Amino acid sequence: MKIGVPKEIKPQENRIGLTPESVKTLVSEGHEVLVENNGGFEAGFENDQYLKAGAKIADRAADIFSDAEIIVKVKEPLKVEVDMIRENQIVYTYLHLAAAKELTEGLIKSKSINIAYETVTDDNGRLPLLAPMSAVAGRMSVQAGAHCLEKNQKGRGVLLGGAPGGEPANVLILGGGVVGENAATIATGMQAKVHIVDKSEARLKQLVEMFGDKIIPQQSDKVDLSKLVAEADLLVGGVLIPGAEAPKLITKDMLKLMKRGSVIVDVAIDQGGCVETSKPTTHVDPTYIVDDVVHYCVANMPGGVPRTSTFALNQATLPYLVKLANKGYQKALSEDKNFLAGLNVYKGQVTYKAVADVFGYDFVDPGKALKN
Repeated sequence: MKIGVPKEIKPQENRIGLTPESVKTLVSEGHEVLVENNGGFEAGFENDQYLKAGAKIADRAADIFSDAEIIVKVKEPLKVEVDMIRENQIVYTYLHLAAAKELTEGLIKSKSINIAYETVTDDNGRLPLLAPMSAVAGRMSVQAGAHCLEKNQKGRGVLLGGAPGGEPANVLILGGGVVGENAATIATGMQAKVHIVDKSEARLKQLVEMFGDKIIPQQSDKVDLSKLVAEADLLVGGVLIPGAEAPKLITKDMLKLMKRGSVIVDVAIDQGGCVETSKPTTHVDPTYIVDDVVHYCVANMPGGVPRTSTFALNQATLPYLVKLANKGYQKALSEDKNFLAGLNVYKGQVTYKAVADVFGYDFVDPGKALKN
């Protein structure tokens, strides 16, 4: 198959869909790989490395979209890219469609085959292609939050780990999944006081086994969330409903309870955010203030560390891509129900229920869609 890797064009997005080593693997399987000129430059990958791996360098994204059977990206296609997607072309990337009505409409009209990294599952119901970037974002959330707490960033002027004579900061993590676990890794390492709220008692027990008394576990239906919010110096939003819009756990009224200069890092912003006052920001202009609370809502946080992120992402996504290219999409998806869960839009039909529900489209079972 002919696989195309365009340069990412979302603002401050410096990751790339494939590393040179991943290209080498695909070429060794008999596939042709086209990489856009300098597509990996910002992540530290040179054109020469791709050429040595067996790729061909394309001057323009248009050349890749017009020629490739599979488009491999990192972030969702922007409008200029959607307009280039061809009927029956396979798009393999993060999509986050539940928070992107215009993109969903564009992909439906294109009659392309769209597989979203973030809804591919495993046998335990986990999200193996989302997990590496959730881990990066979780770790970055505390790093970014600690920086935003500095006074020159309009924060409270609090050091996360405190100091002799000064108390450590209170960190409230909403969601004990991959984001929450990794946020806790950094926050406890910085010696902050860490509360983790999750609805699953079993998951909270796992986190206690990992972190011991370095965290304070809180079951969501047994805790006064308003009280925890009022005490927080840094709030990390890491809740996720796979493929669906994030629930708004923090309301505008709750925001008024927070301390002046406290910080919210809403990692769920890709799925619409879990804070009512959240709106997407960028690495260039990452924060804004509502009711004296600093909001950090960068929608592509792992793009700030593109080299680390690209390696981590490829480790997860490449095995599925090899199956897709070797077997063709119909066989690769139909024989693997977990991979099939990634099929969001198929030849004009919405094949992921949460996306269909949020926008009022008819849901078509992906297995049935493949047979038609």
